[in-house]
Amino acid sequence: MAEPWLRDLQSLLERTLSSPDPGAALEYRHFFSGAAAYAGGKIFMSLTPAGLALKLPAEARVQLMEAGAKPLRYFPKAPLKKEYVPGAGKARLRR
Repeated sequence: MAEPWLRDLQSLLERTLSSPDPGAALEYRHFFSGAAAYAGGKIFMSLTPAGLALKLPAEARVQLMEAGAKPLRYFPKAPLKKEYVPGAGKARLRR
């Protein structure tokens, strides 16, 4: 069931990244009922039925929450994943 999510996440990043850091090999793994992307062995993005979510530093999360983003919850009654922001591309960071 998670295989389409894995393919979609890998395709999204391959189309988006013009030249990934060669020192940080990207990996894609099954994650809950979706997929996750890892750089240098650390997760930084997930794509699940809950949507696309980015693991971000605190300052970026605060800015996105102020712009209307909501905390991530992978499934009903699951704990909030406070380091992740779903749909992060929908809101803009202040510069």
